[in-house]
Amino acid sequence: MALPTPPITIQNTPQSRRLGQGFYWQDISVGQQFDTFRRTITETDLVNFISCTGMLEAIFIEEGYEGGAIQGRPVPGALTYTLIEGFILQTMIQGTGLAMLELTQKILAPVVVGDTIHAEIEVTGVRPTSTKNRAIVSSDIRVFNQRGVVVMTYTATRLLAGRPT
Repeated sequence: MALPTPPITIQNTPQSRRLGQGFYWQDISVGQQFDTFRRTITETDLVNFISCTGMLEAIFIEEGYEGGAIQGRPVPGALTYTLIEGFILQTMIQGTGLAMLELTQKILAPVVVGDTIHAEIEVTGVRPTSTKNRAIVSSDIRVFNQRGVVVMTYTATRLLAGRPT
């Protein structure tokens, strides 16, 4: 007869790091650069996004829309932006991002269904706040398609948590 195995208790200790945990503001410095994963935008992505948001513009819902000047099936800039922000959330600020404070965006080229996008991120500022172990972190983000064309740029200013004391 085998002896019962005692339960295993897993704790996050100062020596361990939670998988998927984002960077605390103390782990980020001005000039640091990051690259996101790549993602191909599908017809399903477009349909789900415009259905969810109500962006039922003819250019997005009518294949071959005659009034449009873009070859292919264009996707809203907001879809491109949110996919990149999803990468940033999942890999950089999960559990540490407290608020998006400011966003300035420029759309430079169309993105269409079938394009594969990714982004380069550069930290441009880290300014600790006077209370609650937080900092205002700003970054420049450049979004590229599979041909290396910059399709969007934006600056983001976020409030990030500090390392627990």
